[in-house]
Amino acid sequence: MEKTHIGSSHGMSPTASYTLSESNNRNGIQQRRNSWQDGVWGTNCPIPPGRNFTYALQVKDQIGSYFYFPSLAFHKAAGGFGGITVASRPMIPVPFPSPAGDFTILAGDWFKANHTYLKATLDNGYNLPFPDGLLINGRGWNGNTFTVNQGQTYRFRISNVGLTTSINFRIQGHMMKLVEVEGSHTLQNMYSSLDIHLGQSYSVLVTANQPGRDYYIAVSTRFTTPVLTTTAILHYSNSYGPVSGPPPGGPTIQIDSSLNQARSIRWNLTASGPRPNPQGSYHYGMVNTTRTIRLANSAPIINGKQRYAVNSVSFIPADTPLKIADFYKIPGVFSLGSIPSYPTGSGGYLQTSVMAANFRDYVEIVFENYGYSVESWHIDGHSFFVVGMDGGQWTQASRQNYNLRDGVARCTVQVYPKSWTALYMPLDNVGMWNIRSENWAKQYLGQQFYLRVFSPAMSWRDEYPIPRNALLCGRASGRRTRPL
Repeated sequence: MEKTHIGSSHGMSPTASYTLSESNNRNGIQQRRNSWQDGVWGTNCPIPPGRNFTYALQVKDQIGSYFYFPSLAFHKAAGGFGGITVASRPMIPVPFPSPAGDFTILAGDWFKANHTYLKATLDNGYNLPFPDGLLINGRGWNGNTFTVNQGQTYRFRISNVGLTTSINFRIQGHMMKLVEVEGSHTLQNMYSSLDIHLGQSYSVLVTANQPGRDYYIAVSTRFTTPVLTTTAILHYSNSYGPVSGPPPGGPTIQIDSSLNQARSIRWNLTASGPRPNPQGSYHYGMVNTTRTIRLANSAPIINGKQRYAVNSVSFIPADTPLKIADFYKIPGVFSLGSIPSYPTGSGGYLQTSVMAANFRDYVEIVFENYGYSVESWHIDGHSFFVVGMDGGQWTQASRQNYNLRDGVARCTVQVYPKSWTALYMPLDNVGMWNIRSENWAKQYLGQQFYLRVFSPAMSWRDEYPIPRNALLCGRASGRRTRPL
């Protein structure tokens, strides 16, 4: 799996472009003012077989660890992942010394069956089977070796690229200092293991301060029975012996320890952000919210088949990408308000669901999980502040315990079973943005929708024009794009 670097020690390019052979999404990378480059069916036409498409996006306003993956059908199960590292500009200080090395770890669950079989399983109304194993950078047990020098410190960028399962990451005999989560510098707490939920990315510093031998890097599933585990090797360059004994054990089905760990991950208010100002200079907790959106997941049976839904609506793709239909004012593709902004408690139904929102609104979003498994939610095009999470039913009184000072800014967040997670988010990015479950089976079967952030100014200052190379399909076939 190839790692992609954007930026270097000589400064970061204001824009970046890369060419891919099918629609791809960059988990966490905000396409600022440019949902045309989002790489999901609601904004982009699929790239035909044998052709390619060049995405161009700005990354100057974010630093940190991300990854990309194919977003159509069930292609994600076929792999094609890659890490994306966005480096700080040289004049922007990073709140830790430069590490001696930088490693990307893409870990997640794996199925022996190919993606077409898995897709057919879902299409026929059945759930996916339990995963067959875990992979680290595409390889199984002890398939990867990361070499370190004794006494030096290294950065590990870890992403959960799996389909259905939260993971726990740990390194035998070593502590991990958390320094970054999806583009935000964090308080530098020490952890012996980290829970990383679907779609999330973490950066940790690890100092090679143990006797010179080999150690296990262990990844195991969380909240599953049985527990799956796989390993890689942390190899000291002066190693006198291989790994021995069993890999280190980690937490398994306990929820409380994971919830407490999640609450301990805070924004580093003294660190610089991507611009030369402290992260905490934006006082997110002192801004009045203009709207509350409550989102509840459910698992209805519709037309005799298993589906998943948000506020009772199970998303179905339209015949034309929603962003393109909106731009060309093509009627009948979608309707605003086709998903309510609060749970209704009604049975599930199919709809191309789009929620209307206004540019520069400041919203409170509450994810409510009535189910028995951990949910993981991602919002394209935006970062949000995690202000609270707890068990039970969310009420307005829950706001009394919100963290309005140093909640971490990120783009993917977990919601524990029978629990809720609340966030504050500025709608500062015009476009058609996907809000989805990172459990790819649930996403595929409808646990997603689109948020249309609209500005009546229709200004290029707020949103870039349609790209010259935009693919047009469905009811937009044969139309012309205007040049950039």
